[in-house]
Amino acid sequence: MTRTSIIAGNWKMHLTLTASDELASGLRNRLGSHRGSRLVVFPPFPYLATVRRKLQESAIEVGAQDLHPMPPGAYTSGVSGEMIRSIGCSWVLIGHSERRAWFGDSDARVAEKLTRALAVGLRPVLCIGESLDERRAGSTNAVLARQIDSALAAHKAGDLAPLVLAYEPVWAIGTGVTATPEQAQETHAFIRAHVASQFGAAFAESLCVQYGGSVNADNAAALLSCPDIDGALVGGASLDVRAFARIAQAGARN
Repeated sequence: MTRTSIIAGNWKMHLTLTASDELASGLRNRLGSHRGSRLVVFPPFPYLATVRRKLQESAIEVGAQDLHPMPPGAYTSGVSGEMIRSIGCSWVLIGHSERRAWFGDSDARVAEKLTRALAVGLRPVLCIGESLDERRAGSTNAVLARQIDSALAAHKAGDLAPLVLAYEPVWAIGTGVTATPEQAQETHAFIRAHVASQFGAAFAESLCVQYGGSVNADNAAALLSCPDIDGALVGGASLDVRAFARIAQAGARN
């Protein structure tokens, strides 16, 4: 089965309004008619609407970096899935390691957010990954299995068609250290096999599993050539139009 490659840019807590507008314009001009891989960017909340308008007629889709797990209500500072949908965004990141580390997103909270995203029709990119201590302890697979099982326990395969998984080894995020293609492929193969054990081989074979962890224009081609790596969740390199374009081309599939 040939899976669609998805190249996503997580802008994190970077840029000003002017800089985000310039970046969106540059991406539209460079990649607006891109083919061969699906492109998504995740700007900070204050810029979502303007970036969405800028990219509206392009091949680049827009998503949010998080959502509140509850329907609209008295949750000061929260951003609901309905709000995200109302400005034309169709994607959302869930469970990014920085959300887990800095904002206390537990496995249970991640599961709630995933359920909410699916309920409102957003396409969730569920982030999973182990710390350096967990990898050194040989518990990578156990950590990933726990994160997957916790997030997906309330769902059946038929509910999860929009799901994308993003494997992001925490030890490789923003550090400049990247898993070797061999390490990444081995872990992605485990993820797909574990999903198959829970939801069946057909679902697992159709599931897009991205790699995220200091992906850049120089290492993208080697990583994205691995058979179980279906795209990339890109951090810092997504803030550079030319670098992101090179990664998008590396991920293109005929």
